[in-house]
Amino acid sequence: MTAVLLFHHALGLTAGVQAFADELRAAGHEVVTPDLYDGAVYASLDDGVAHAEQVGMDAIIERGVPFADGLGDRLVVAGFSLGTLPAQKLAQTRPGVVGAILFAGGVPVSVFGDGWPAGVGLHVHVNEDDEWAELDVAEELVAAAGGELFVYPGGGHLVADSSWSDHDPYQAAQMMERALAFLDERRGDGP
Repeated sequence: MTAVLLFHHALGLTAGVQAFADELRAAGHEVVTPDLYDGAVYASLDDGVAHAEQVGMDAIIERGVPFADGLGDRLVVAGFSLGTLPAQKLAQTRPGVVGAILFAGGVPVSVFGDGWPAGVGLHVHVNEDDEWAELDVAEELVAAAGGELFVYPGGGHLVADSSWSDHDPYQAAQMMERALAFLDERRGDGP
């Protein structure tokens, strides 16, 4: 079992994010899905981003940090789009994080520190023509962290969220398969 802290995207804690978390749980992992929006869920990315900007991006990131408390020394952090921000901050700053999975997001490593911590694995998943996630930023982040980048065809953004219009079952299945392999490599209960 691996402890996973999974942050939602700008739409909020949708049924699709919860379904993704449930699939990770079904594979034997402990998954915590914080609600950074206090129950609000949005029907459009523009509305969700507007809410996040009103609250403040720094405040959204800081809301996510305390959820790592009590989750142990072999934590994997993950996030979708907006949720990659608190996930990446924790990966770069919290002792005990052993990996990060960033779906449709990520920022340069310099945003949260001077470098990527040794021993913290990284997977980044982006669609090549996604207008919300910058492929060149993902490439730079993966190069700085020594991680792995998975680039999918098309311009979908939240393709792993089964409740969103961009959902792509094939790509979502690939992301899940790769995420589960990544988590298995970081299991806290032995090989």
